[in-house]
Amino acid sequence: MSSPYERFFVRKMPNCADDLVNEGAGSGTPEPDNVGEALALIRSQDVPESKIHMTYTWIKECSEPVRWVNEHVHDYDELLVWTGNDPENPHDLGAEIYFDIEGVRHIVTQSGSVYIPAGTRHCPLGFNRVDRPFRFSALSLAPSYANRDYVPYKAE
Repeated sequence: MSSPYERFFVRKMPNCADDLVNEGAGSGTPEPDNVGEALALIRSQDVPESKIHMTYTWIKECSEPVRWVNEHVHDYDELLVWTGNDPENPHDLGAEIYFDIEGVRHIVTQSGSVYIPAGTRHCPLGFNRVDRPFRFSALSLAPSYANRDYVPYKAE
């Protein structure tokens, strides 16, 4: 007998690169060599009842700065999570990320997350260096990933 809850499981995470319109190829820029396959942990395309869209990818080593995600805005809240892979030192990311919020640059070197309220201009996001692979996840508090029509600010 099959479980009535089987439909809620994602047993093989599908590639979701086509969902991600602000990253790499989706934004019209080449996908960085150090960014792994974009995988969907949960999204409405796979579990129609889902009210969230969550992805993850492995970020691999790089010694030169790499830009990954372009500036954009969502009509929903978003949570970005980066997690190091050293179980003896879980706080050490083993990398240096740069990330802008409303044009203010932030540098991240520890495992952690950032909450982005709906309507907040964020990114670019990239890596100054990655010494060892780490996991990057994006949780959109919406059933599918999208950005609203947005023209990036340009100084006069």
